[in-house]
Parts: sequence; C-alpha cells; structure tokens
Amino acid sequence: MNPDTLRQIVERNQVWSVMAAKYGVENPVPPWKTSLDGLCDALDHAACDADVPNFKERRDEEDELSAAVYPTLPYPENQLVALAHSLLARGVITEAELQQRLSTVRARLEA
Repeated sequence: MNPDTLRQIVERNQVWSVMAAKYGVENPVPPWKTSLDGLCDALDHAACDADVPNFKERRDEEDELSAAVYPTLPYPENQLVALAHSLLARGVITEAELQQRLSTVRARLEA
C-alpha cells in the first residue's frame, strides 16, 4: 500500500531542512514534531475500539516503512509519513480524511 496522498507528500520534498532553509528558520526541529510525539504517546496509551498500533507495532512498522517504502525521507518526516501510512492501512483514518486535513492545514498556512 502506498496511498496517493502519501506518495505526493514524498514527491514534494517539503522536508523540514529544505523548508527551514527556504524561510531562514534556524531551529533544527520542525514545529510539528512535538505534536507528532504527543500523537504517538496517545496512540501508545489508546484504549479505544480503533485498530491502533501499540508501541512495539508502531515502532516496528515505522522502521520497516522508513527503510522499505520511504527511504528518501529524513527523520522525523519518515516517522510522520510511516505513522500516517499505518493508520491508513488499519482504517483508523481514510485517505479522503487525510487529504481534507492536509488541505485545512495548507489553507491556514497560506492565509
């Protein structure tokens, strides 16, 4: 599985190092990294009916996807895209929902 939305994200090459250099940002850590860490922590402690990966499954999937499917992405972008990939594959979020959320974020950034 390599959803079109994730493939397009990878092809855009909008990784933090490129974007930070483009806009003159010196912070080596992307501003969204803390949200990603928080989401991973929440998933690790999830007690819901959704098929969310536990810590070991999430890390194993992240390692496998980062090496096999998203090897061109640096860290932490590979972590972010691998998590999205896992959540799509498990049906936790649909590709349409992901695309809508990405569009909402892009609209806010471009406003």
